[in-house]
Amino acid sequence: MTASGRNHPWWESGVVYQIYPRSFQDSDGDGVGDIAGIAARLDHVASLGIDAIWLSPIFPSPMADFGYDVADYCGIEPLFGDLAAFDRLLAAVHARGLKLILDFVPNHSSDRHPWFVESRSSRNDPKRDWYIWRDPAPDGGPPNNWISDFGGSAWEWDEATGQYYLHAFLKEQPDLNWRNPELKRAMLDVMRFWFDRGVDGFRIDVLWHIVKAEGLPDNPANPDWTPDRTERDRVIQRHSTDQPEAHAISAEMRALADGYGERVLIGEIFLPNDRHARWYGTPERPQVHLPFNFQLIENDWNAATLRRLIADYEASLPDHGWPNWVIGSHDAPRIAARIGEAQARVAAMLLLTLRGTPTLYQGDELGIGRVDIPGDRVRDPQDLRQPGKGIGRDRSRTPMPWDASPHAGFSTVEPWLPLNPDWPRRNVAAQEADPLSMLHLYRRLLALRRAHPALHIGDFALLDAPVGVLAYERSEGDERLRILLNLTDRPVTIPWNGTVLISTLDGPTEPGMLYPNEGLVIA
Repeated sequence: MTASGRNHPWWESGVVYQIYPRSFQDSDGDGVGDIAGIAARLDHVASLGIDAIWLSPIFPSPMADFGYDVADYCGIEPLFGDLAAFDRLLAAVHARGLKLILDFVPNHSSDRHPWFVESRSSRNDPKRDWYIWRDPAPDGGPPNNWISDFGGSAWEWDEATGQYYLHAFLKEQPDLNWRNPELKRAMLDVMRFWFDRGVDGFRIDVLWHIVKAEGLPDNPANPDWTPDRTERDRVIQRHSTDQPEAHAISAEMRALADGYGERVLIGEIFLPNDRHARWYGTPERPQVHLPFNFQLIENDWNAATLRRLIADYEASLPDHGWPNWVIGSHDAPRIAARIGEAQARVAAMLLLTLRGTPTLYQGDELGIGRVDIPGDRVRDPQDLRQPGKGIGRDRSRTPMPWDASPHAGFSTVEPWLPLNPDWPRRNVAAQEADPLSMLHLYRRLLALRRAHPALHIGDFALLDAPVGVLAYERSEGDERLRILLNLTDRPVTIPWNGTVLISTLDGPTEPGMLYPNEGLVIA
């Protein structure tokens, strides 16, 4: 839990802001956000006080999974713009002193990618082995029992060549074969293409998936599975994810990135702490800088749970590993929808005062809450394939509400997804005018974080606290800051004194007391 004595690159002391391009700003009146729209709204992003922008995929795609099915890794989807528009955005981001991180999707491509078209054309095609093809099982069915993360078999039959191909997600997303050296070289060349263009790093999609066990054995059945859970969870993904060979590839990616200076690699990895920590690699052979940590999203919201998971996560980190935290993303329910707006303010303070790199998700700075998507407006293929499981991601991808004009200033036409129902009141312009809004709280927290080394690079220690309160100290040099978070809706008596630097509530604070849903940073 110590950070003293080490050099801190920008991605350790900084804050990342995720933009979902389809839903940020439409510049051309088609109801879908685009690159020019992002450029037009950069002043809002810069005004928050963040350091880097991460863009969800903007590459050419048939949009079966809204960009995570890539048809050309070195181009721009025409729906979003072109390479010239991207270059203008990159220059504008850098001109504001910010960094730009792209989403890299290495586990699978689109089935319309030229590589897969060639691979599918013949068993003898030179690119056949760039994907994972297998003969049927003796009964004629799929080669093993692996289940797609979107439900159903992870294998799709190809009548023309008489084999199955593997897809961990949609059948339109065939898995790439990273055991093939030519494929690996081609994908590392993709990273070079964008690094050469000036991007500052990559968020690497489902990194722990990219290599499968030799022989592709059946996954073991999950004895804890119940019908209310997703179909994927019927098996334990022992052989289809987190293989030792994937770590060597992660190390190659890191060596490539390090050759470009201070570039960052953020790996999407859902694993228990001990296995998660391995993705940092070793000091001699480092891997990704930040294996994404989703525990604030995945666990119950109470002080005891948070205290335990923070302590366990910190204890799991290698000495050279830097923590990171996230409370929202394009895949997860909105934090305000999960825990309510009052606690979402406390969550903002938690996120921005814990040790490690925080990632914010667009719209969370407004406290956007629950958005119910009517059945005829559902677009998410995961939700469409497994209805009733509560796993729809559209609810977190709704358009950014900018003002109270028609379509919330996002577009001049009906957006591709519905807006949050309270958008006439909950929008950027309205919160700009309200000094007590969630938006201003985020700005004050981010400014405080930037102003105090104890918060952006300092050490961390949990403190004793009454039931319902999470308390910890951040320190750097002679500076000591205490963070007290009341995770309940009742007042709590707790001894404290000092200078309150910020409260999540408006109005005066009371020494020795935390009001309901109150968080304090105290010097």
